[in-house]
Amino acid sequence: MKPIETVLLAVDFSDYSTPAAEYAVMLAETFKASLTVVHIINDPVDLRGFYVPQLAFDQLEKEIEAGAHAMMNRFCEKHLAGARTVKTVIASGLPYEEINRVAEEEKASFIVIGTHGRTGLDHLIFGSTAERVVRGAPCPVLTVRLAEKA
Repeated sequence: MKPIETVLLAVDFSDYSTPAAEYAVMLAETFKASLTVVHIINDPVDLRGFYVPQLAFDQLEKEIEAGAHAMMNRFCEKHLAGARTVKTVIASGLPYEEINRVAEEEKASFIVIGTHGRTGLDHLIFGSTAERVVRGAPCPVLTVRLAEKA
Protein backbone atom coordinates (compact mmCIF):
# COMPACT_ATOMS: atom_id res chain seq x y z
CA MET A 1 0.00 0.00 0.00
CA LYS A 2 1.25 3.45 -0.90
CA PRO A 3 1.73 5.94 1.95
CA ILE A 4 -0.95 8.61 2.38
CA GLU A 5 0.89 11.88 1.83
CA THR A 6 -1.79 14.18 0.41
CA VAL A 7 -5.51 14.20 1.19
CA LEU A 8 -7.68 16.04 -1.33
CA LEU A 9 -10.95 17.40 0.05
CA ALA A 10 -13.52 18.38 -2.59
CA VAL A 11 -16.07 20.92 -1.33
CA ASP A 12 -19.11 22.69 -2.70
CA PHE A 13 -19.57 24.73 0.52
CA SER A 14 -22.93 23.07 1.23
CA ASP A 15 -23.77 21.32 4.50
CA TYR A 16 -22.57 18.12 2.81
CA SER A 17 -19.01 19.43 2.81
CA THR A 18 -18.84 19.74 6.60
CA PRO A 19 -18.69 16.03 7.55
CA ALA A 20 -16.33 15.41 4.62
CA ALA A 21 -14.03 18.10 6.03
CA GLU A 22 -14.05 16.40 9.43
CA TYR A 23 -12.94 13.11 7.88
CA ALA A 24 -10.33 14.81 5.69
CA VAL A 25 -8.78 16.58 8.69
CA MET A 26 -8.77 13.34 10.69
CA LEU A 27 -7.09 11.44 7.83
CA ALA A 28 -4.52 14.19 7.29
CA GLU A 29 -3.70 14.31 11.02
CA THR A 30 -3.57 10.51 11.39
CA PHE A 31 -1.21 10.06 8.45
CA LYS A 32 0.63 13.38 8.92
CA ALA A 33 -0.40 14.22 5.37
CA SER A 34 -0.90 17.56 3.72
CA LEU A 35 -4.47 18.65 2.97
CA THR A 36 -5.54 20.20 -0.32
CA VAL A 37 -9.04 21.65 -0.53
CA VAL A 38 -10.56 22.04 -3.98
CA HIS A 39 -13.71 23.83 -5.09
CA ILE A 40 -14.89 23.71 -8.67
CA ILE A 41 -16.85 26.57 -10.18
CA ASN A 42 -19.30 24.92 -12.51
CA ASP A 43 -18.79 26.50 -15.92
CA PRO A 44 -21.73 28.74 -16.78
CA VAL A 45 -23.08 28.40 -20.28
CA ASP A 46 -20.86 30.57 -22.46
CA LEU A 47 -23.18 33.08 -24.10
CA ARG A 48 -20.54 35.63 -25.07
CA GLY A 49 -21.54 37.45 -28.19
CA PHE A 50 -25.11 36.12 -28.12
CA TYR A 51 -26.91 37.61 -25.14
CA VAL A 52 -24.19 38.97 -22.90
CA PRO A 53 -21.55 41.47 -23.98
CA GLN A 54 -17.97 40.18 -23.64
CA LEU A 55 -17.10 42.76 -20.99
CA ALA A 56 -20.11 41.86 -18.81
CA PHE A 57 -19.34 38.14 -19.04
CA ASP A 58 -15.68 38.66 -18.13
CA GLN A 59 -16.74 40.77 -15.13
CA LEU A 60 -19.21 38.07 -14.05
CA GLU A 61 -16.47 35.41 -14.19
CA LYS A 62 -14.19 37.59 -12.04
CA GLU A 63 -16.94 38.18 -9.48
CA ILE A 64 -17.79 34.47 -9.32
CA GLU A 65 -14.13 33.59 -8.78
CA ALA A 66 -13.70 36.29 -6.10
CA GLY A 67 -16.82 34.98 -4.35
CA ALA A 68 -15.47 31.41 -4.49
CA HIS A 69 -12.17 32.51 -2.92
CA ALA A 70 -14.03 34.34 -0.13
CA MET A 71 -16.21 31.29 0.54
CA MET A 72 -13.12 29.05 0.54
CA ASN A 73 -11.42 31.27 3.13
CA ARG A 74 -14.52 31.21 5.38
CA PHE A 75 -14.90 27.43 4.97
CA CYS A 76 -11.26 26.78 5.85
CA GLU A 77 -11.35 29.09 8.90
CA LYS A 78 -14.49 27.41 10.18
CA HIS A 79 -13.84 23.73 9.39
CA LEU A 80 -10.10 23.22 8.94
CA ALA A 81 -8.59 25.09 11.86
CA GLY A 82 -7.03 21.89 13.21
CA ALA A 83 -5.24 20.92 10.01
CA ARG A 84 -1.45 21.25 9.85
CA THR A 85 -0.93 22.13 6.20
CA VAL A 86 -3.77 23.37 4.00
CA LYS A 87 -3.52 24.29 0.32
CA THR A 88 -6.55 25.59 -1.56
CA VAL A 89 -7.42 25.26 -5.24
CA ILE A 90 -10.25 26.96 -7.12
CA ALA A 91 -10.85 25.72 -10.66
CA SER A 92 -13.59 25.97 -13.29
CA GLY A 93 -15.18 23.22 -15.33
CA LEU A 94 -17.17 20.05 -14.83
CA PRO A 95 -16.78 19.27 -11.14
CA TYR A 96 -16.01 15.54 -11.40
CA GLU A 97 -13.50 16.05 -14.22
CA GLU A 98 -11.73 18.90 -12.46
CA ILE A 99 -11.64 17.14 -9.07
CA ASN A 100 -9.94 14.15 -10.68
CA ARG A 101 -7.60 16.40 -12.66
CA VAL A 102 -6.55 18.27 -9.50
CA ALA A 103 -6.15 14.95 -7.65
CA GLU A 104 -3.76 13.80 -10.35
CA GLU A 105 -1.87 17.13 -10.44
CA GLU A 106 -1.52 17.20 -6.65
CA LYS A 107 -0.58 13.51 -6.56
CA ALA A 108 -3.39 12.96 -4.06
CA SER A 109 -3.19 9.76 -2.06
CA PHE A 110 -6.84 9.98 -1.10
CA ILE A 111 -9.94 12.01 -2.10
CA VAL A 112 -12.65 12.87 0.44
CA ILE A 113 -15.96 14.16 -0.90
CA GLY A 114 -19.39 14.74 0.56
CA THR A 115 -22.40 13.17 -1.13
CA HIS A 116 -26.04 14.14 -1.10
CA GLY A 117 -27.07 10.49 -1.17
CA ARG A 118 -29.74 11.10 -3.79
CA THR A 119 -31.68 8.12 -5.02
CA GLY A 120 -34.36 7.39 -7.58
CA LEU A 121 -35.52 10.21 -9.84
CA ASP A 122 -33.32 12.84 -8.14
CA HIS A 123 -30.25 10.67 -8.80
CA LEU A 124 -31.33 10.08 -12.39
CA ILE A 125 -31.88 13.80 -13.07
CA PHE A 126 -29.02 15.35 -11.10
CA GLY A 127 -26.53 12.49 -11.18
CA SER A 128 -23.83 12.28 -8.60
CA THR A 129 -20.57 14.19 -8.72
CA ALA A 130 -19.20 11.89 -6.01
CA GLU A 131 -20.10 8.80 -8.04
CA ARG A 132 -18.41 10.21 -11.13
CA VAL A 133 -15.32 11.11 -9.10
CA VAL A 134 -15.14 7.53 -7.81
CA ARG A 135 -15.38 6.14 -11.34
CA GLY A 136 -12.49 8.22 -12.67
CA ALA A 137 -10.34 8.85 -9.61
CA PRO A 138 -6.60 8.22 -9.75
CA CYS A 139 -6.64 7.15 -6.07
CA PRO A 140 -9.01 5.81 -3.38
CA VAL A 141 -12.10 7.93 -2.61
CA LEU A 142 -14.02 8.28 0.64
CA THR A 143 -17.60 9.52 0.17
CA VAL A 144 -19.26 10.96 3.27
CA ARG A 145 -22.97 11.47 3.74
CA LEU A 146 -24.52 14.07 5.99
CA ALA A 147 -25.94 12.35 9.09
CA GLU A 148 -29.72 12.32 9.15
CA LYS A 149 -31.26 14.38 11.92
CA ALA A 150 -33.13 12.40 14.53
